[in-house]
Amino acid sequence: MKKIKEFARFIWQLAKNDFTTKYSANYFGVFWAFVQPIVTIAIYIFVFQVGFRARDAQNGYPYALWLIAGIVPWFFFGEGMIGATNAFAEYSYLVKKVVFRIDVLPLVKVLSSLFVHLFFVGFSLFIFFLNGKAPDLRFLQIIYYMFCLICLMAVLSYFTASIVPFFKDFSQIVNVVIQIGMWLTPIMWNYEELSPSLGKWGLLFKLNPMFYIVQGYRDSFMKGYLFWTRSMSLYFWGVVLILGFVGYRCFKRMKPHFADVI
Repeated sequence: MKKIKEFARFIWQLAKNDFTTKYSANYFGVFWAFVQPIVTIAIYIFVFQVGFRARDAQNGYPYALWLIAGIVPWFFFGEGMIGATNAFAEYSYLVKKVVFRIDVLPLVKVLSSLFVHLFFVGFSLFIFFLNGKAPDLRFLQIIYYMFCLICLMAVLSYFTASIVPFFKDFSQIVNVVIQIGMWLTPIMWNYEELSPSLGKWGLLFKLNPMFYIVQGYRDSFMKGYLFWTRSMSLYFWGVVLILGFVGYRCFKRMKPHFADVI
C-alpha cells in the first residue's frame, strides 16, 4: 500500500512539473493555458446565442449554459489526448533511460491537462450561479464522469502514443480526428431534438464513448439523470476495457523499439 501511494505521488508530481514547464518560457506563464478555452467558449456563445439567436436548449436552460456544460469536457479530452499522444516523443530523453518507467508518461500528460480542466469546471459553476441556475447535489457526480474521462483518455493514449515514434504524422491525424469528433459528438447540437430525424443513424452517435461523458457532464450541471440510472454505463466501461487491452498490448509490443526510432 505504501508503494502504491508513493507511485501515485510520483505520477502527480510529474504531472505538476509538466504543467508548469509547458508555459515556463512565456512571460505570463500558465495564464495562457486558460485564455484560449475562454476565448473559444465566448466565440461559440456569441455565434450561437447572439448571431443565430439560439433558443433555450433544454429544461429552460439558456443555450450558452447548455453549450458550456458540454464543451468543457471536450476541451479536456482534446488537450489531454494531443499531449498524451506525443508523450514518448516529447520525453524522448526519459524513454532512452532503461530504469525509468515510461508507461506512466501518457497518464502524466493526461493529468497535466487536468489542472486547466478543474479551473473550467469551477468557472462553469460560477457562470451557472450568475445565471440563477445553480446545480443541486447531483453536481457531485461530475467527479465520477471526470474519472471516466481520465480512464478513456489514458487507454486511448497508450495506443496513439505508441504509434507516433514510428509514424510522426499520426499526431496530426489524431488532431484532425479530435476536431471532427467535436462535431460528431452532441456538443453544439441537441441529440434529443435531432434523434427522430437521425433514425437508425442515431445509434452510431451514441456508440461514441464521449457521448456518455458529455451527457454526464450536462446531467451534473443541469440537474439531469444520476449516473447509475444511465443505460449506457455498462457499455462505456466495456469499451474502456477493450480499448485498454488493445492499447496496452500495442504499447508492450512497440516499447522495446522506442529508443531506436526516437
